[in-house]
Amino acid sequence: MQFDAERRIASGLRTAWIALATFLGVIALSVALVVAFEHAIRIADDLSRKDEQQLVARFVARSLETQASSELGLLSWDEAIRHIQSPLWRPGGGPTSEMLWLDREFGHYAWATYNADRSFLVQSDGTLIRAWANGRPDGDGAYRQLNGAIGQLLARSMRPGQVLGVPVATVRLGVQNAGARPGAPAESWKVAWPIDRAGSLAPRWAGGLVRTDHGVSLITVGSVVPDHDPAMLSRAPVWFVTTQPLDPRIILRMRRELLLPDLGLTMPDDPAASAKVSAHTTTNMIPLTGINGAALGWIRWSGKSPGPSILRSASPMLWTWIVLFPCVLIGGTIVLRANWHTTRALVANAAQARHNALHDAMTGLPNRVHYMQRLHAELAASASGQARGDVFVSYIDLDAFKLVNDTLGHHAGDELVRQVALRLIETLPSGDFIARFGGDEFVVLRRGEGGRSLASQIGMQIMRTMDEPFAIAGNAISVTCSCGISWGPAQSEDPGELLRRADIALYRAKQRGRARYRCFTRDMDAGMKLRLELETELRRAIARNELSVAYQPIVSFAGEDSKGTITGVEALLRWNHPERGAIRPDMFVPVAEQGGLMIALGNWMLAHVFNECAGWPPCDISVNLSPIQLMARNFVTTIADLVTATGVDPHRIVLEITEGVLLDRSDHVLQVLGQLAEMGFRIALDDFGSGYSSLSYLRQFQFERIKIDRSFISNIETDADAQAILCAIASLGRSLRMKVVAEGVETEAQGAVVRAAGCGMIQGFLYWRPMSAAAVLPLLDPARPMETLPVRALRSA
Repeated sequence: MQFDAERRIASGLRTAWIALATFLGVIALSVALVVAFEHAIRIADDLSRKDEQQLVARFVARSLETQASSELGLLSWDEAIRHIQSPLWRPGGGPTSEMLWLDREFGHYAWATYNADRSFLVQSDGTLIRAWANGRPDGDGAYRQLNGAIGQLLARSMRPGQVLGVPVATVRLGVQNAGARPGAPAESWKVAWPIDRAGSLAPRWAGGLVRTDHGVSLITVGSVVPDHDPAMLSRAPVWFVTTQPLDPRIILRMRRELLLPDLGLTMPDDPAASAKVSAHTTTNMIPLTGINGAALGWIRWSGKSPGPSILRSASPMLWTWIVLFPCVLIGGTIVLRANWHTTRALVANAAQARHNALHDAMTGLPNRVHYMQRLHAELAASASGQARGDVFVSYIDLDAFKLVNDTLGHHAGDELVRQVALRLIETLPSGDFIARFGGDEFVVLRRGEGGRSLASQIGMQIMRTMDEPFAIAGNAISVTCSCGISWGPAQSEDPGELLRRADIALYRAKQRGRARYRCFTRDMDAGMKLRLELETELRRAIARNELSVAYQPIVSFAGEDSKGTITGVEALLRWNHPERGAIRPDMFVPVAEQGGLMIALGNWMLAHVFNECAGWPPCDISVNLSPIQLMARNFVTTIADLVTATGVDPHRIVLEITEGVLLDRSDHVLQVLGQLAEMGFRIALDDFGSGYSSLSYLRQFQFERIKIDRSFISNIETDADAQAILCAIASLGRSLRMKVVAEGVETEAQGAVVRAAGCGMIQGFLYWRPMSAAAVLPLLDPARPMETLPVRALRSA
């Protein structure tokens, strides 16, 4: 009895301690929740304050850009350029009609339309041309007060990005100083000016805040440029400057748009407002800083505090948690009792998961992982002598499976895969291990004796499984397959190698016309080994600088009677192997793409061409870009570093891309091409017409030239369709202000046809073959015109 009582007491004490610990835990958890809520409230208040500050600051910045954008009609205007460039003052000192026109169209219009209390017309060096106050001509007193700020804004407007509109390219503008000595390098003004998609010059602008007689004012400067005739801007543009006071109208608009009803402007010399700000800790503000960094005042408002609302909303949850916590303990007991049942269910689920991990969900066949495990085990049994015979691997691929998906839909393709799997199971011997690797690829494993004869028997059995058509979606579809077979351990004891050899044999079966099987032979591996050897040797050639570049001249024709002149060359990569001799680019370029060497090869090509052509006479240098090279993340940085290192002028370089580059990740490609154009490079669309020629890309990006694919040139003398396509492409290029280049011209007849079609530039063996830099350099000498050399002599040079 005593022992039983002591046991009960001990049990009661344990229960009490457990209850006390639970109670203290609830209290500690409650305190932690309160602290966490308080911390969350402070964070919410801080975030709300920062969001309001960002909104107000963004509103002020947007007001500056809106002010400049609203004046776009004045800033982009051919008529304004003509009046500004005309004499503005009479010899006697009075204003001319041109100046009166400026008073009306700039001074009065800006005041009446945009509420510009002050406006100025100034030269790019800050020299005042005309000043207006409230739309009427004024002296230079106000301008002298704002001269420093205007000068800083003029300099700021020339930075990248300070453009009204969306620039897509730049154009080099400027004239040489008329007063300079003959041959002097000094220039009065020369700059790369942005142009928009319509080909018009885009105005530059800048804005900021200044202190004026009216308090704080918004000030913007914008360049006056022509809107149709870029040639009118032959010298540094004139800048139109306007100021607009930060008056109650703007403050009222800020209140409405930002939902801050008590928002106001406070000046540093307003002690009453300053005291009001200091007395309220919930007041939020942002400083107004002038262009020169001086404090002009601040915008203040009563900040919103979402913290108390959060606390009131979350308090019921806190108390609910305290009440429900004991219930959680009780529920834990129930969970423990259910844990045993759950464990049993988990064991069953784990078994199902293991099955799913080793089998294909669509067909129920073993997948690649399961197949490789089985193949490894079978080869190990053969190697150890536990099993007799060879292990045969048959790699199966359906022919024209993509055509079924494209014509009948993917659901029909999935049904075809399921029926092929079922037919393989029903037709092949029951001892075969059949797996699906994905898509339309199946692999069969069989153990047997007979070597090549058994391999041929397996291949014929697999071919016969496709004799009968398949019923898919009410259609009888006849499908064939190709098969590659290898066996081990006679050919290899490595599972991966054995599968690779079956894949090589499958590839050879596809090459021979499909609907057949091929057994692997040693000579099949020779092509793969050659590719690997070329990859290793190409890697070494890039590292040792053993490659070379040839240049093929491009001939331009100014008219029908012109004999043509060399205006550029195309750089072509060459590899003269010390043992294999000259290796064609169509052989080693695919090796570079498959071996991951394309970026290194392309960068070597660019570096070599930039360095070799930096000092050449003026001419275009065309270089091909690989799609892999263009997709590299750091390509723009790499090419910029090459320009800096070699000193080459980007405006001389024409980068050629193929149409296929634009199909994948076109947004990224267009962004990269835009950055290259901003650097000065010109972009050409190579092999136009050979792939997916999309006119939308010609609208999205202004290519400098398009090169017609040589397939349209090879038989153009007799192919009327090719001639029609050639004429259409040439007409399209001229309409889009793009140069048209015909490459691969080899005969006089072809040259006559492409010139008649309107191709202004021709490249091909008719005129020049690719040659070394030393051979092509004399041809670029301006003192040696091409007309003096007969065409036949040029071809043989």
